Amino acid sequence: MTTSAPAGPARDRVYAWLRDGIIAGDLEGGRFLDEQWVSGVVGVSRTPVREAFHRLEAERFISLLPRKGAQVRTVTARELAEVYQSRRLIEGHAIGEVCAARAGAPAEMAGLIEEMDRAGKARDWFAVSGLDRSFHRAIVRAAGNSVLTELYDTLRSRQQRVAVRALEARPERLPVIDAEHRALVAALDAHDAEEALRILNQHLRPVSEVVSALDRG
Repeated sequence: MTTSAPAGPARDRVYAWLRDGIIAGDLEGGRFLDEQWVSGVVGVSRTPVREAFHRLEAERFISLLPRKGAQVRTVTARELAEVYQSRRLIEGHAIGEVCAARAGAPAEMAGLIEEMDRAGKARDWFAVSGLDRSFHRAIVRAAGNSVLTELYDTLRSRQQRVAVRALEARPERLPVIDAEHRALVAALDAHDAEEALRILNQHLRPVSEVVSALDRG
């Protein structure tokens, strides 16, 4: 795992380094995180580490356990299902708005598909998950509801972590994901809300092979 952290206030640098490490799976579920170790790796005092721990606990990335410290939470089948359900609600509404406006697929979506293809061939699941999120967020943003976009953005980290875990469990699904993305763009360009929603619901369904690889939660 890289020992570098983004520039900015110490607490934000620690938070971003830990968050990205957890999303990528470098800091795996069940692992205990020691304040002193994190402060030494990132090069900060222990105070911003504690602040980052509390923020990560609020976002359900870690659990703070009495006399044991911080433990990375494991992605569960229930969390995966709940994240997908939340996304279907927001993205489904956005699809309806975009198709009603006959706006077509946002221009950046096609390029993001190609970038995902390259990252997938390199098996860079962290990059794939980030690009996938940008792909779907483009639809939400195109609907023009800033409140829903902000709400969608609160799912960002958990959305990426769930995606990484799903890709690790079933990397052979990449061609299916790619085909569904391309079909979704085509449906949006055709202003076909019914077909776009069908594809989205198929795309954001818990796959049994992935669910079976996760804790039940």
